[in-house]
Amino acid sequence: MKRLKEKFNLHSPVIFEIAFDIIAITISYVIHYYIRFESGWFETDIHPSFTDAVVTGAILLIYWLVAFFFAGLYRNWFVRSPFDEFFSVIKTSFFFNFLLFFFVFLDSSQRPRLLFLIYFVDITFFVLLGRFFARRLQKFLRQKKVIQIPVVILGTKHEVLDLLKKVYTYTEWGFDVKALILLDNSTENENFNIPIYKFEELDKVLDEVQPSELFISISKPDHEVLLDIANRCAERQVVVKIVPDLYDVLTGLVKTFPLYSIPLIEISTQLLRPWEAFLKRTLDIVVSLIVLIGGLPLWIIVGILIKLDSKGPILYKQERVGKNGKIFICYKFRSMYADAEKTGPKTTVINDPRVTRVGLFLRKTHIDEVPQFWNVLKGEMSLVGPRPERPVFIESYSKMVPLFKRRLVVRPGITGWNQVKSPLFEISVEHLKNRLKDDFYYIENMSIKLDIEIILRTIYLVLRGRGQA
Repeated sequence: MKRLKEKFNLHSPVIFEIAFDIIAITISYVIHYYIRFESGWFETDIHPSFTDAVVTGAILLIYWLVAFFFAGLYRNWFVRSPFDEFFSVIKTSFFFNFLLFFFVFLDSSQRPRLLFLIYFVDITFFVLLGRFFARRLQKFLRQKKVIQIPVVILGTKHEVLDLLKKVYTYTEWGFDVKALILLDNSTENENFNIPIYKFEELDKVLDEVQPSELFISISKPDHEVLLDIANRCAERQVVVKIVPDLYDVLTGLVKTFPLYSIPLIEISTQLLRPWEAFLKRTLDIVVSLIVLIGGLPLWIIVGILIKLDSKGPILYKQERVGKNGKIFICYKFRSMYADAEKTGPKTTVINDPRVTRVGLFLRKTHIDEVPQFWNVLKGEMSLVGPRPERPVFIESYSKMVPLFKRRLVVRPGITGWNQVKSPLFEISVEHLKNRLKDDFYYIENMSIKLDIEIILRTIYLVLRGRGQA
């Protein structure tokens, strides 16, 4: 929610992009309408009324705004190369113009290919022109300190002060440095009127300052330290930008993007492009409805068998930790005796004596997890993602492996990369580290293609009966 509010506040580059796009799309439509119907260049028996023209223009405006959104054109392009934005606009404009040509102009006798070319050039030119003015206006407002982005700089003293001086030099960045965090625990501020903290106070600074971004500039960075910092920032939806080590840049070990004169590695909180996130959520909803409704007769039979086998409710409800640490109620078909946790929470082990006879079959076939499709439908879970854990185990595992909470940056899933690679679970530091590697691999490589692969692998494992009892 915090990131959403920041993305759409009045000072956000996204708002400027949307505002100038609306103007550009409207102007391009008016010009194209004139060329097609008023200029006399094209013979036509059709002359739309004013109302029809306005309605068509409104539909096209919505069409292009939605198209640009799903193409990822509404993000912070201000800090990226204008040439990247330039080519992205051209590519998106060409593709969605082609869709218009295919669906609207295909049956037209009014030179549809030429009209397509004219409209493509028309809208591309004005959108690019609008994006140029959006950048110039943003730059002007940042220089005048009307727009300021709260940031914190963390690192070793020399590197932090060097980056701070550049921030003061390039006022068009619009960064408002709220605090410095020094890893070498120095308390000297070199006459900069900015609070200085020690690394141990990182959580305090992030909670009190609530920066939009954290800059890291460290000589000879420790990868474990960087992962720890990234994990804490991810929990608070803070974008991390790292000034890479010179060796990494020269050897090509990291991929950077330029922020004016500084190459940076960005750890973004946006893991999927908008159209991918939409498609993933759509897939969640469609599959959940098919499973829950299509298999309803079977689920009723399963419920009857559970009641006949042992006393207790059909469904087992349990608190789990979801995306960004939000607690939700997770549902499963009950596979254990009703008093299975009378002595306290315990993880399931192989051949667990608490599992009922019907529960043994449910676990082997993973049918016990079918009610979780309701959680998926509600948006608390996804089909694919790291498995959700109980709050007590999250805290326990985080003490064993400090980066464990990094898994909470995405929705938990019914199945995941770790589940298809290591279906059996055991409690050990080594297993948790391997599990984290699998979860991190999924998080950093999220895509619809990977989701489909995991779903297909899961179906294969279910058919083989590779579940834990």
